[in-house]
Amino acid sequence: MNIEEEFDLIVIGSGPGGQKTAIQATNAGLKVALIDRERKVGGTCVHHGTIPSKTLREAALTITTLRRNPDVFDFKLKDDMEVSTLMKRLDSVLGSYTDFISEYLTSQGISYFHGRASISDANTVSLTTLKGSSSFLSAKYIVIATGSKPRTPSDIEVDHENILDSDSILSMIYLPRSLTVVGGGVIASEYASIFSLLGVKVTMFDRTSRPLIFMEPECTEKFLNHFTKNGGEYIGEAKYESIKWDSVSQVITKLDNGTVISSDKMLVAQGRIANTQGLGLEDLGIELGRNGAIPVDDNYQTSIEGLYAVGDVIGPPSLASVSMEQGRRAICHALGTDPGSKFELVPNGIYAVPELSSVGISEDQAREKYGNDIIIGRASFDEVARGQIAGFKDGLLKMIADSKTLKILGVHVVAEGATDLIHVGEMAILNNNDVRVFLENVMNFPTLGEAYRIAALNIITKHAERLARKPESRIQNLIEQAELN
Repeated sequence: MNIEEEFDLIVIGSGPGGQKTAIQATNAGLKVALIDRERKVGGTCVHHGTIPSKTLREAALTITTLRRNPDVFDFKLKDDMEVSTLMKRLDSVLGSYTDFISEYLTSQGISYFHGRASISDANTVSLTTLKGSSSFLSAKYIVIATGSKPRTPSDIEVDHENILDSDSILSMIYLPRSLTVVGGGVIASEYASIFSLLGVKVTMFDRTSRPLIFMEPECTEKFLNHFTKNGGEYIGEAKYESIKWDSVSQVITKLDNGTVISSDKMLVAQGRIANTQGLGLEDLGIELGRNGAIPVDDNYQTSIEGLYAVGDVIGPPSLASVSMEQGRRAICHALGTDPGSKFELVPNGIYAVPELSSVGISEDQAREKYGNDIIIGRASFDEVARGQIAGFKDGLLKMIADSKTLKILGVHVVAEGATDLIHVGEMAILNNNDVRVFLENVMNFPTLGEAYRIAALNIITKHAERLARKPESRIQNLIEQAELN
C-alpha cells in the first residue's frame, strides 16, 4: 500500500458537519483532507435538500404576497409553470454559496479531494476518482460525515419521474396540478405546504393522526389549518395498500380505509437512510444500527479509536445545526480539549408554511415532570402589531413556565419567522430566566418578538390570579386543574 499523502485528519463528506469538523481541526493546527464524491462542496444539504427546498419556499411566499394584494398586483400563475422558473435564483444561490465555502476551506489550508472514499483501516482511506484511479491517504484521525439519503419502501417504485423522493422532487419540469405526499414528517410537511401554496392540489397521508406528531398539538393544528385553507388535505391514520403509476398520466394510491387517490405526481417521504455504503465499515467490524446509522459514543467516536462519525450518518436528530456541533466536539475529543458543557437544548426548526419551531420541553413533558405546577402562556399573532402588518395573523407562540419559580421550561412557535424567533426563547431557557425578563426589559416595537411579552404577561396574569384566590388546598387543586387550559 503506497500512501500518497499523510494528514492529521481525513474528513469524509463535505456537508455542514464535515465542513465544521475540517475547519475546527485546521483552527487547532491540524493538516486536514476533505473528501467528497461530489465535485462541489456542500453535500445533500446544499445541493438536494435545504437550500433548494428553501429557494422554492421563498418563491411560494413571494407568490402568496402578490396574491394577497390584488389591488396592487395583477398576478396569475401560468398554467404550464416550470419548476425551474420558480427556482431560477437557485443556480446563483448555489453558485455563490459553494464558491464561498470552497474559497474559505482553501483559505484555511484544507485539501479537497473529489472521489469515493473507503476506509481501509483506522488510519488509512482509499480514494477512487471518477476515472477509476486509486490512491491512499493516511491520518491519525478519520471523521465520517457522509449524511443520508431518502428511504424508499420496497413496495413503492420510485422512478424519479412520476413517483419521486425528496432528492428528485425538484427535478420536475412542470408544476403538477396534483401531488400525493406519503408521510407526515418534516420533509413531507415542508413540501406539502409549499406546493399547496403554489396552487397544487396536495393530498398528504400518514399513519399518524396528525402531521409532525412530535410537535405541540396546538402548533400542528395551526399548521394544518393553514394547509387545508390553501387547498391541502391531510388523511391521518391511513396506510397504503398499493401505489402504482398507471403508465398514462396518474399515480393511483389505494389506502386501507378504502380511499383511492389519483394525482399527477407523488412524493415519497418515508425517512432517511445513512450513507454508509462503500465505506468498508463491515470489514472494520462496525455493526450498523437502524437505517444504517453508525453507532458512536458520547464523544462521537465509533468502536474504533480515532474513527469518528457525525451528522445524519449517526441518525436523528438529523439537523445541520446539530451535525456542525457534533463535528466540533469530535475534534475537541480527539485532541483532548474541553468542548464545554454538553449541549442541553436543541431547537427544532421546520421550514413548512408557516414555519414551526420549538425548544425545551412540551406541555405533556412538563405535566409529567411538574404535575399541575406549570402555567401556559399564549400569544396569538393577531395580537402582535408586526403580525398584523405582515399578514401573519395565524401564528401562535406558546410558553410553558414553572408556576412556582416562573422559570421558562419550553417555547413553541408556529408562524413565519418561527425558526428565528425560537432563539430568543432558547437563550432565555439557557440563562435560567423567568418570564419576567420579557416584561422588565425593552424590546423593539413593532416586532414579532412582541409575542414573547404577550405570552409572558399571560403567564404573570394567571399566576397572580392563582395567588389571589388562596382557597383551601383541596379546592385550590380543583381550581388549578380546571384552569389548566
